Amino acid sequence: MLSDKVLYIKNLGNCPPAYLIDPARRDFYEIVWLRNEDALHVLQHDFQTKKGDWIYLIPPYRVHQLNKAGKNGVLISFKQELLEGDLKEFLLDVFRMFNVQGEFSCLQVNEETAKGLVDVYQLLEEEYKKETINLIMLKALLKVFLLKLIQLKEEHFTLQDINEKRVYEFMLLLEDNYQEKRNADFYAEQIGISAKRLNQVLKEKLDKTAVQIIHDRLIQEAKRQIIHSENTIKEIAYNLGFKDQSYFSRFFKAQAEQTPQEFQNNVKRHLISHDNTLYK
Repeated sequence: MLSDKVLYIKNLGNCPPAYLIDPARRDFYEIVWLRNEDALHVLQHDFQTKKGDWIYLIPPYRVHQLNKAGKNGVLISFKQELLEGDLKEFLLDVFRMFNVQGEFSCLQVNEETAKGLVDVYQLLEEEYKKETINLIMLKALLKVFLLKLIQLKEEHFTLQDINEKRVYEFMLLLEDNYQEKRNADFYAEQIGISAKRLNQVLKEKLDKTAVQIIHDRLIQEAKRQIIHSENTIKEIAYNLGFKDQSYFSRFFKAQAEQTPQEFQNNVKRHLISHDNTLYK
């Protein structure tokens, strides 16, 4: 279904079950836009209590599975390659918005903002449904939609400077190397700066050091495999380059404040009571 696509758009009401188990899905960013629905996650603020529009931003290699059955709304899935060639500053904003080195992001959309998003989405959907797809037009419309989401989340764009490119390069390198290369020296050398300077840049832009971000990415992948694979904790540890399961468990607990087994058990309980895996 997805192997030959860079963009996939569906109403949640008729999204086929085959989509959820498609192996290629792990390479897609997902925008799940619920319309006039209750949130799927536990709300953190008292003012977020009304039924309304919610947008879930889920990065590739996701940990979580949203239960969208019977919900009103739309799904927009796209590959990173659809955005390649754009300004590095914009790509960094997309990375940050989807919280790549974390779990997922959720935005509550007010009525005024929803109207603006609807206008862009209708154009995007109309272009997507044409027999002959204009990829340039789809890319442009998707970018406008993403820019509106960035405005909603951050209210302003990231300052444009050379360090934005460095962060973007680091994030791309991270996806290909985080399981084998776990220190700042490797990434700094690839980017062409010192490890000290790389850490300064990352602290300024993402408020974390290189090692902290690498550890976050390892934990994200560990959680994804715990939830979505049949592998044992020992096998997951080995897959991620940990030869000692007990060391992996200590590492996991230091980062996630619970052991892998505790996380697995908590997710199972959460799934029973909430019918989704939005457990952090």
